Amino acid sequence: MKLIVGLGNPGKRYERTRHNVGFMLLDALHEKLTEYNINNWELSKKFNAQISGCTINGEKIILAKPMTYMNHSGQTVQLIMHFYKMTHKDLIVAHDDKDILLGEIKMQKDKNHAGHNGIRSIIEHIGTKDFARLRMGVASENKRKMKDTAKFVLHKFGILERKKLEKIIQEGVGEILTPYS
Repeated sequence: MKLIVGLGNPGKRYERTRHNVGFMLLDALHEKLTEYNINNWELSKKFNAQISGCTINGEKIILAKPMTYMNHSGQTVQLIMHFYKMTHKDLIVAHDDKDILLGEIKMQKDKNHAGHNGIRSIIEHIGTKDFARLRMGVASENKRKMKDTAKFVLHKFGILERKKLEKIIQEGVGEILTPYS
């Protein structure tokens, strides 16, 4: 069983912002998994998340978008993992990363939160940093734009940036699905 979590913030105000690339990746992954008869997204009050799932090659896959807001994502992750009796080895978290240029992704394990509050929350709630993370770059080449980090990550992507955004989303979907190919 695998739990794939995309980090973001709920609500129209945050749609298509840099901080929501985890949600965007899960939406693209969900679309790709229609061939596996993935369930429609459902709001789970028990987990406080949008949840979906399917089975690929005999393995159950759960997709989750926490509705807790970024800084409390760990609550949802912990609830789902506990309910399904999962370990940290079953977890993949997709999230924005302001330290990686837009257009680049990195799949890593066992890394500190590096100031990312969603990752910090997950580490605190599950008690380990040893889980897979798909770090999706959102950084601008223009460092002045990133002076106020909170403001920067809550802004939407510019027209010229959207092509790079689509590239990392498609690469991220491919990275997650590689073990099932």
